[in-house]
Amino acid sequence: MGEFYSDLAQALRDRLQVIGDKTLQDNPSAHLEKLREASERIDALKAKLPANADPRLVHYLDRMSLSKALEFIETECLAKE
Repeated sequence: MGEFYSDLAQALRDRLQVIGDKTLQDNPSAHLEKLREASERIDALKAKLPANADPRLVHYLDRMSLSKALEFIETECLAKE
């Protein structure tokens, strides 16, 4: 399960990086495409969340609270391995 949470954490990091990428913001269509790709990756992983996933993580992902979801994974999921 650790690999799953590592992949999810990386997908969240990637999306946060795209959000903050000032060079992409100069090209709106490329920026939107990168955001779409990153979001689709997160959605695909979210669909594979285990049935016993912590409700807090599910809540953060449902609300697209990306930083909170990433922090939760790093402190609650990956740190316990």
